[in-house]
Amino acid sequence: MNLEVLKYPLGRFQLPEQLTTEKVQQAMLGIQYFPEDLQEAVNNLGDEMLERKYRPAGWTIRQVVHHLADSHMNAYMRFKLALTEENPVIKPYKENLWADLPDSKLGMRGSVNILTGIHERWTYLMVNMTEAQWNKRFFHPEQDKFIPLKASVCLYDWHGRHHLAHIYQAKRIEN
Repeated sequence: MNLEVLKYPLGRFQLPEQLTTEKVQQAMLGIQYFPEDLQEAVNNLGDEMLERKYRPAGWTIRQVVHHLADSHMNAYMRFKLALTEENPVIKPYKENLWADLPDSKLGMRGSVNILTGIHERWTYLMVNMTEAQWNKRFFHPEQDKFIPLKASVCLYDWHGRHHLAHIYQAKRIEN
């Protein structure tokens, strides 16, 4: 299997041409149910399985789960910043370095719990947003562009599914 397919089993993120209400609601449902899907994917995995990688030089299942908690915490905070400030500049972070920090060697429970709580709050926040709030945005300095919240929810719905695919991929690979 080629490296691009191993890196992006669902393909690279493609922002829908039309960010319709239906697309946003579909992405919100993905955000809402993601923690359950993740729990199902990692349920009953032992330490040996958690150390499997989804591709050569890729992250382990353990690192992917901790990355998801890190990433989705940041996404939620970006939503809150955009809703309470005018075009805030967000703080990027070095996700590869975060994945090597000691807390990325812990078990899954803490990160799954973080994701459960963040996604519950994030979903409640989104369900109660107005159309004007969905058009609010933040500035991403590394990408040098403004990102509206309705685009961000689509990205993070994809992001969760993307890494779930990595977890299932790693579970199938013999290391």
